Amino acid sequence: MFTGIVEATGIVRSVILSGTNRTFWIESAISAELKTDQSVSHNGTCLTIEEVSGNRHRMTAIEETLRKTNLGNWQEGTLVNLERCLQLNGRIDGHLVQGHVDATGTCISKSEKEGSWEFTYSFPPAFAELLIEKGSVCVNGISLTAFDVTRDSFKTAIIPYTFTHTNMHRLEPGDPVNLEFDMVGKYLVRRLSLNA
Repeated sequence: MFTGIVEATGIVRSVILSGTNRTFWIESAISAELKTDQSVSHNGTCLTIEEVSGNRHRMTAIEETLRKTNLGNWQEGTLVNLERCLQLNGRIDGHLVQGHVDATGTCISKSEKEGSWEFTYSFPPAFAELLIEKGSVCVNGISLTAFDVTRDSFKTAIIPYTFTHTNMHRLEPGDPVNLEFDMVGKYLVRRLSLNA
């Protein structure tokens, strides 16, 4: 479980193909503090740490993960948002995030707003009932507020700190993003569908 508050960014240093899996070595400021078997959010995807070596850590994405996320696009030099799992002894600054990506969307526009940035994303319409105006959404592991929500698109506004301390400054129109919709909405939709 995570909060969508990115702790650090990491750089993909190598990608190893093995069957349908991809193993990644990531270099970051928090890698040396990680432990084997720990869950860490990588661009909003919960992955298990397999090995730590100095300021690098290794994890593997299986075919199912690669199919549902943007990890298949990662290559050497890709910048990744990182967050260690939630500790239940402090404040939850974002919102509750599972690290289970629901779908990938696409950045369709990026505009500078005199100090902040506005992004527009498209997403599969099948998930439209899980996103509401001013609701929480996780984009590449970042807890954000959605606005101008339609059946297949939404916007987020990014403050300067988030823009520079995550991989949002590298996001460009056409880039895929990992999306996780609010957990509470998922339970409500499921409950209503069972009563229909």
